[in-house]
Amino acid sequence: MTSRTGFFVLSGVLLLVALICVGEGVQLIATGKPLGIGIGVCAFVIPVIGVWFLRQTVRFGRDSELLARQLEAEGGLPVDELKRTTGGRIDRASADEVFARRQGEAEAAPGDWRVWFRLAVAYADAGDTPRARKTMHHAIKLHSTEPARSNA
Repeated sequence: MTSRTGFFVLSGVLLLVALICVGEGVQLIATGKPLGIGIGVCAFVIPVIGVWFLRQTVRFGRDSELLARQLEAEGGLPVDELKRTTGGRIDRASADEVFARRQGEAEAAPGDWRVWFRLAVAYADAGDTPRARKTMHHAIKLHSTEPARSNA
């Protein structure tokens, strides 16, 4: 719950900063001086980039949560089988073992978003967040191109 709270707080701060940038940009453009106009236009670009990044992050979170819910309904969510230290940290050797298994599953079924979802979780457990995100993006892409199942 704290990560969601933090996300909403940071999102609010980002939107506040975006509003301030736009206000400052308007004031700079109103000066009529070429340098002020140039900086004012740049002040409009920065919030656009920030809002685009925020939108992409929200979309990624929503899509990955949708996949998790669907996988849970199918009974296919990965079970936490990782060994942990006495302090609660994930044992690296255990994470590597699970990762190797998940990677083999993904290689065996490259078109199944479910195995890619589980591989993304394994990457995250192994501490490789960039690859976890990239793999989750791949799972989302596979899910979006998967033909709808008929209930017949």
